[in-house]
Amino acid sequence: MILVNTPSITNKTITETFGIARGSTVRARNVGHDIFAGLKNLIGGEISEYTKLQADSREQALKRMIEDAELMGANAIVNVRLTTSMVMQGCSEILAYGTAVTVK
Repeated sequence: MILVNTPSITNKTITETFGIARGSTVRARNVGHDIFAGLKNLIGGEISEYTKLQADSREQALKRMIEDAELMGANAIVNVRLTTSMVMQGCSEILAYGTAVTVK
């Protein structure tokens, strides 16, 4: 599966457009990570527990988007975007979306 954040793929021709492919995940913080994050907040620096949680969430959302596009029969996704929204306190959704297409 080819993924790009542009409307076209260099040296490829879009032959069919299927529509929006999407994948999302909703994740919540956990108490163990919150304790370490609170300590790091006092001394400053990157909160690696949350960085890893967000990275894992992005990868899962992208994987689900790819699966959605494959079900449509696509072999590429153009205009790929990621967005985050807070669902409730301490809980956020990562959404990956783009246009599922077939390219030659």
